[in-house]
Amino acid sequence: MLKDFVSNEFNSYQDFWDNFNVKVPDNFNFAYDVVDHLAQIKPDKTAIVWYDDNGETKIFNFEDLKYYSNKAANFFKNAGIKKGDPVMLILKRRYEFWFCLLALHRLGAICIPATHLLTSNDIIYRNNAADIKMIVSVNEDQVINHIEASEEESPSLETKVLVGGSREGWLDFDSGLESACDVFHRPVGESGTSNDDISLLYFTSGTTGYPKMVQHNFTYPLGHILTAKYWQNVIDGGLHLTIADTGWAKAMWGKIYGQWISGSAIFVYDYERFNPQRMLETIEKFQITTFCAPPTIYRFLIQEDISKYNLDSLKYCVVAGEPLNPEVYHQFYNATGIKLMEGYGQTELTITVATFPWMKPKPGSMGMPAPGYDVDIIDEEGNSCGIGEEGQIIIRTDKRKPVGMFDGYYRDEEKTREVWKDDIYYTGDMAWRDEDGYYWFVGRADDVIKSSGYKIGPFEVESALIEHPAVLECAITAVPDEIRGQVVKATVVLAKGYKAGDDLKKELQDHVKRVTAPYKYPRIIDFVDELPKTISGKIRRVEIREQDS
Repeated sequence: MLKDFVSNEFNSYQDFWDNFNVKVPDNFNFAYDVVDHLAQIKPDKTAIVWYDDNGETKIFNFEDLKYYSNKAANFFKNAGIKKGDPVMLILKRRYEFWFCLLALHRLGAICIPATHLLTSNDIIYRNNAADIKMIVSVNEDQVINHIEASEEESPSLETKVLVGGSREGWLDFDSGLESACDVFHRPVGESGTSNDDISLLYFTSGTTGYPKMVQHNFTYPLGHILTAKYWQNVIDGGLHLTIADTGWAKAMWGKIYGQWISGSAIFVYDYERFNPQRMLETIEKFQITTFCAPPTIYRFLIQEDISKYNLDSLKYCVVAGEPLNPEVYHQFYNATGIKLMEGYGQTELTITVATFPWMKPKPGSMGMPAPGYDVDIIDEEGNSCGIGEEGQIIIRTDKRKPVGMFDGYYRDEEKTREVWKDDIYYTGDMAWRDEDGYYWFVGRADDVIKSSGYKIGPFEVESALIEHPAVLECAITAVPDEIRGQVVKATVVLAKGYKAGDDLKKELQDHVKRVTAPYKYPRIIDFVDELPKTISGKIRRVEIREQDS
């Protein structure tokens, strides 16, 4: 399947950079051109292994996916969904998500994945911002109640569909799927999809501001060949696990598109609350071959005795979502012998900067630009930064737009122009580049701290703190100060066995002074039980800053 879209094999990063290219067919539609094609040539090939906390396991091959997604497409069509209709899926990690997503692709409808943590106000905002016509939801009281509470202020919402149960005023997905026809012919002409049609809308889980609607077209899945094959290094015939809820764009990065094109099955671990011991047991039990998770997950895994688990099946691990502290890298490597390969991207993009298989990882570095992405770092005047000079990461699109890059913010040309003008996309992320061309993340532009004339990136202080055995997690933010302008504050979650107190504060401050430049040490330290985070696992520093303002 991969050879249908990428003809070359590569023997070095430079070869990869010079020669990688994705062949994009006309009117590409992932459901027909990948899933149905695989169902024809490899019907018994495993696509999904699904497992939940109750011990239930379900396995679906590509013939199954064609069968169930055809049925779902007919069910949705009979419910009034047609090409271009926005449909929101709130399905957590239920396997029905994949039936629904593929069904919406078949219809040419717009899929809007969403988290189950949305309140009624969140749902009202999304319903009206995108004119959502249908919501498909898990059968959980809290989610259902929020959806029903949103109806009165959501004039576009016509249909509610419940997965895993029945309820008055809702269509029953399970019975509807059972009775639906399992044949769905590919629409042609105006009813068919084109490459430029909207396929997905993501409401970003940003650390600041109201969520924006990131608009992706039908070629988006092909952009994730880079993500899966050349960053996650998935194995043909392997089993890949990305830790992500389906309401987050990371699910598309690691739980469907690039993995199936590259020949790997995906593993879906449907759990309610993350438990590092259960995660390690699951990796061992199902012989996971490749693994992707945010730094938070790795921080918890290294707190366990990893030597108790047989992880011989695990061949490759990557990390993204936030920068990886070098101490976590080294502890995981010492426990497993596996080097964590970092990557960087956004909901608006696919993998953009990464440590690719031919590269030696530099712990704490994102790596180097992905082919197809013309990446640079610029200063406030728009000049390219020199080695070691901090600036904003940008992507130049004057020569070409990378496959998989977003088309803009849906219904918001002004916001699109703010970040993408004169063929330059401004990521809002700050970084610097070393003499080997590796990129090093500093922080969001609005996270950088300015204290007594110094610029301090939160990540560098967090990296220093996390080296101390007492620190499980931490977030660095700025607090206003009359004399210095801003001072550094650390919000710290302690590891097991440590107690908060003034002595420990002093010890942590002295530790930072020893590990990094003394002016960066946190003058304020708060100990908390947990850090505020988005559903995707990113630390919400803005929430900490708001509490201090």
